[in-house]
Amino acid sequence: MAFSMKDKKVIITGGGKGIGAGITETFLEEGAKVVFTGRNEKDGLAFANQMKEKGYEVDFVKADAASEKDTENLFQEANKVLGGIDIVVLNAGYYPESKTRDMTLDQWDEVLNINLRGVFLNTREAMKYLKAGGRIVITSSITGNRVGNSELPHYGAAKAGVNGFMRSVALELAADEITINAVEPGNIMTPGMETNLGPEYIKNQESIIPMASLGDPRDIAYAILFFASDEAKYITGQSIIVDGGQILPESPLEM
Repeated sequence: MAFSMKDKKVIITGGGKGIGAGITETFLEEGAKVVFTGRNEKDGLAFANQMKEKGYEVDFVKADAASEKDTENLFQEANKVLGGIDIVVLNAGYYPESKTRDMTLDQWDEVLNINLRGVFLNTREAMKYLKAGGRIVITSSITGNRVGNSELPHYGAAKAGVNGFMRSVALELAADEITINAVEPGNIMTPGMETNLGPEYIKNQESIIPMASLGDPRDIAYAILFFASDEAKYITGQSIIVDGGQILPESPLEM
């Protein structure tokens, strides 16, 4: 079967909720063995138990993607539990809203640390474990790379940095036959969006998307699955936009 993950050994950061939960469950359904992370131990363990009840091979490691110590521990634990590492999915992210004029340096640093420093730390650690045929896939965003958002300047800066970092690392890893790519989600329906932003926000977002609906976490998961597959062995340093056509209209009149 194309894009099979049978017996692949996978790390997924931020894999216990929202888009990350969709990625984790999709990889498990396709036969992978997964270690996923999160900063909330209670929620992480609860999600891991849900997946284990379905018969999947999955473990949770509490880790902050921006912590060097946590990252080193994650890879050590995952390597021990899984017996090696084939694929690393860097999904951990954080996007609190704030305009630049109101933003503190601490707020800026926190978002850059999780979204960009975390990608650097986990990629650098992955290099110690991945062998030829290894895969790194990053959840990036259309924000910062394709569009701007006045409430997310720190997040946009981080995600634009992620794509630039990814392209440079692709050159470094090419000789080792390890690929690194990114997926750029648009607006994806998650429990957090539904709870925190509400139906009016969702309706407004749907009105600017040509496909007239928000995406599902599995839409992102399947794009990541492709980049992680054996079939994508000759693709590196690239990104796929998964946004229902959101960035396509030349003007609001198109909609």
